[in-house]
Amino acid sequence: MADQAAKGERAAAPRLTFLGAAENVTGSRYLLECGGTRVLVDCGLYQEREFLARNWDPFPVPPASIDTVVLTHAHVDHCGYLPRLVRDGFRGRVISTRATAEIAAVVLTDSAKIQVEDATFKKKRHARERRTGPHPEVPLYTPEDVEATLPLFAPVDYGADVPLGGGLTGRFRDAGHILGSGSLLVGFGSGRGRRGLLFSGDVGRWDKPLLNDPETAADADWIVVESTYGDRIHDPGLQIKERLAAVITETRRRRGNIVVPSFALERAQELLWYLAELLAEDRIQHLLVFVDSPMAVRVTDIFERHPEVLDQPMRALLARNASPFRFPGLKMIRTVDESKAINHISGTVMIIAGSGMCTGGRIKHHLEANLGRTESTVLFVGYQAVGTLGRQILDGSPEVRLFGKMLPVRARIESIPGFSAHADREELTRWLSGVRRAPRRVFVTHGEPEAAAAFARHLGERLGWQASVPRYGETVTLEER
Repeated sequence: MADQAAKGERAAAPRLTFLGAAENVTGSRYLLECGGTRVLVDCGLYQEREFLARNWDPFPVPPASIDTVVLTHAHVDHCGYLPRLVRDGFRGRVISTRATAEIAAVVLTDSAKIQVEDATFKKKRHARERRTGPHPEVPLYTPEDVEATLPLFAPVDYGADVPLGGGLTGRFRDAGHILGSGSLLVGFGSGRGRRGLLFSGDVGRWDKPLLNDPETAADADWIVVESTYGDRIHDPGLQIKERLAAVITETRRRRGNIVVPSFALERAQELLWYLAELLAEDRIQHLLVFVDSPMAVRVTDIFERHPEVLDQPMRALLARNASPFRFPGLKMIRTVDESKAINHISGTVMIIAGSGMCTGGRIKHHLEANLGRTESTVLFVGYQAVGTLGRQILDGSPEVRLFGKMLPVRARIESIPGFSAHADREELTRWLSGVRRAPRRVFVTHGEPEAAAAFARHLGERLGWQASVPRYGETVTLEER
């Protein structure tokens, strides 16, 4: 675990401690200590069931001793623990790109609301069942904690050198994963002894709609790289629009609903892009499409305010006032009453709702209404971490626990993996091709154990680099050999 000594007693050599996304996917948290300064790179929530207790554990170092938090992007597994950190004493700066700062305000506000709602629901359910759960029946944090967090944000531009304290500087490069995402190059030392530590964040993919392609990696002495899909290659022949059209057409034939658990950030917008194209090309019949996520609605507005990180086709559409986020039949749902009314509509509708891994939010209510219907389809368009409700459904569980009771799974389950915003093994290797000289060591994180180990082996065999998978709580010293 990280050293908990006073700041003045810390070792001079930079030290890196892996406090999350180590031999698992979520909960990204990396503590960098240098020159009496503590910098936390990412501050995410754990989402896998087996690791949820870590969200409630005391943070390994006093939050008040952390000087700066740097966020690579605004997915909840990278930023969602931040209000708890503030609640427990953090008062430093939060560095991010400008788009990430805007999106994080939406994501954290939504997360706090879900925390409060879930705690209230669980307390009532446990009282009714006369039992207690494994975690406290109180919110991890509240909207008031989010209000205290947002003024700490200090957004910066891509490419700007930002002092982080302790002789550290940080610079973002566009990672192409979601709106505002960045890889982070941290520099330290001086002159010929200047060294670099690169955090990949989550790396996106090339030739995807909406966003710019990822900028390849910068030279660095040490690299922390994600490995979500480090053991596989996305099917290059996968035709997303064809698969999507087939699912819609077949479900309409059965007179069921299409329920899409979707991340509110980027995935929902990409799905709307493809739907708009299918409708414009007259390849599917017109249908009602509900985006039942206030967060997704707000994030969609943010997309249109940040053309600098959008690709050329998307910028051209916005310049012509022809946004793919506005088409006939598309309904943006904001209130609970509107959400409840969806399940009383007859005929086929598409419901896009969060959370993407079915761990919370309105999607759980739509699953409750549709999982038991043979005519409906649950369509997954994103990664489902081990232990999440989404993964259980995707893996073919005949029944799942939802709202404290077992529910049979009779709906058709479909998946279109081509929607993934995560680079696969070859795309991660392409991203790393920007590194012109071999790093001293690569730390492979943000992947299930098998995926991370496979990508570490791949880097050794393909590039000849020294790569390893750090353990949770492991500390390494970044020093000269």
